[in-house]
Amino acid sequence: MSRVPLTWLYAPGDRPDVVAKALAAGADVVVVDLEDAVAPDRKAYARAATAELLRDPQPVPVHVRVNALGGPWGPADVAALAPAPGLSGLRLPKVSAPSDVVRVARRAVSARGGSPPLYALLETALGVEHAHAVATAHPALRGIALGEADLMADLGMREDAGLDWCRARVVVAARAAGLAPPAQSVHPDIRDLEGLEASCLRGRALGFLGRAAIHPRQLPVIERAYLPTEREIEQAETVLKAAAGTQGAQALPDGTFVDAAVVTAAHRTLALAHKR
Repeated sequence: MSRVPLTWLYAPGDRPDVVAKALAAGADVVVVDLEDAVAPDRKAYARAATAELLRDPQPVPVHVRVNALGGPWGPADVAALAPAPGLSGLRLPKVSAPSDVVRVARRAVSARGGSPPLYALLETALGVEHAHAVATAHPALRGIALGEADLMADLGMREDAGLDWCRARVVVAARAAGLAPPAQSVHPDIRDLEGLEASCLRGRALGFLGRAAIHPRQLPVIERAYLPTEREIEQAETVLKAAAGTQGAQALPDGTFVDAAVVTAAHRTLALAHKR
């Protein structure tokens, strides 16, 4: 994907009409959900409808969140969808150990051969404790993220701020494993766009990159929060210009100290701006 993904829009797998709208909504990635969004008596239909959709390539990357691997539907989801030509990734819920990833990677065979790209969702205390081990479990694993609603329930938390340690843990684990920064978990109130923006800015400060969404109206808010501002772009350009002219650490006229770490951050800012 040449475009850095910032928005990941969920759509229920048993609602092909909603999935079609999601594909046209402007998200960088559409995640067809076979798990929480689908009632038990609709699981088989959702799997079949998603497999039919993914018989052909789609206009945007499509991931599928399968059901829990240890439950009655997860293995059938993986077997039916891993070979689909239109699949760009499998999102694995409730991963708690590296063996969960390895088991899927060994069983799932994509249309191109080998495992499709896998993304692990850490939704329990045990999963968070094993974050780095999960992140390095198999070459097919391309990303990790939190499932915050389930994690809050598992930990008995009542306040969102209680998850900040877990968020930082996952950001560090992804970086240490050489993976892309994780995307934030969904903001559950689709009407609270101000709260969404504030939460995204907080997530960006913690090291996340992009966010999952459950409604198209959330997409522009997420993208705006995560893209560099004009001021940030200007500052990054100033840093790189100064670094090109002088070797070693230095201070800019506005007092900004420039060293190798600041230069690296400036390159990252401009790379994200240019890829959008």
